[in-house]
Amino acid sequence: MEQDVLGPPYERQTIDLGTDDEGPVVATLVRRRADRPTGRAVLYVHGFVDYFFQTHLADFYAERGWDFYALDLRKYGRSLLPHQTPNFCRDLSDYFPELDAATTVIRDEDGHDTLLAMGHSTGGLLISLWAHARRDAAAVDGLVLNSPFFDLNAPWLVRRPLAAAVSRLGRRAPHRVLPFGLGTVYGESLHADHRGEWTYDLAWKPLAGFPVRAGWLAAIRTAQRQLRAGLDIPVPVLVACSTRSFRGTRWHDSAALADAVLDVEHMVRWAPRLGRHVTVARFDGGKHDLVLSGPAVREQVFTEVGRWAEAFLGAGPTPTTPTATPTSGSTFATSG
Repeated sequence: MEQDVLGPPYERQTIDLGTDDEGPVVATLVRRRADRPTGRAVLYVHGFVDYFFQTHLADFYAERGWDFYALDLRKYGRSLLPHQTPNFCRDLSDYFPELDAATTVIRDEDGHDTLLAMGHSTGGLLISLWAHARRDAAAVDGLVLNSPFFDLNAPWLVRRPLAAAVSRLGRRAPHRVLPFGLGTVYGESLHADHRGEWTYDLAWKPLAGFPVRAGWLAAIRTAQRQLRAGLDIPVPVLVACSTRSFRGTRWHDSAALADAVLDVEHMVRWAPRLGRHVTVARFDGGKHDLVLSGPAVREQVFTEVGRWAEAFLGAGPTPTTPTATPTSGSTFATSG
């Protein structure tokens, strides 16, 4: 066990994932225990060009008695090694081993009986596919999807015929850099050095993102096609998103009050394909990462997530006396 870069009360474990064609691979599990634990835990998974830094999100759960865990996936954030292509994968199932390992720590080693998975953007797409694949194992008890990446934010000709051509390129030349990127508008709306209120590591979350590569886009397209064909997630799902999208490539004040990355209508359209029990909640003025929206909006987001968890997971306010205690001697490994 060692202290995380965020400092106390955050600690981290490095998960050894062996090697791939670029060399050694690791993921990083960050933990923040609740002061009055209840046996419940949340596992948070970030999006593309992202990592866990949203400590106010962890505080929200911890104050309600949830032990909070966040997973920096392989080749992201804390887990990005010098020899690796940032944020690259060939298939979203590549991430299933670290999700499985995190679940083992949370349930078996730390002794939690309720596990909520929360994913943002690409992380929302990922945990949806993972929950579907692990449905017989009852890996999780609920999902919260924060602006999930259910479709490409582009015209139909780009989303379908052109994306199909890129997928074929991705199989032949997976590391080929594609001639488009994320732009800087969303990053400007977040970072305190620009027009936002948040401070985070720009080496791990650059303002303009990392290059988009053909193999990664092919992996996303394959995952999105699977989702749109229909999943069978047996647990309750909350899909949360903004009420509108911003599509400009240059700064405008309205970018601070909308999803400046994805088309929110895609999220609403495809949400029913997740499973039998899906709730959709939309937030006026919400950013792409809803918990990084303005104070009033993120308060609404937290209120809605809390109500949903109480209704569907029986997760009410934290009792005044603990009903469970942390498992002692957890095997959090040290990071190299």
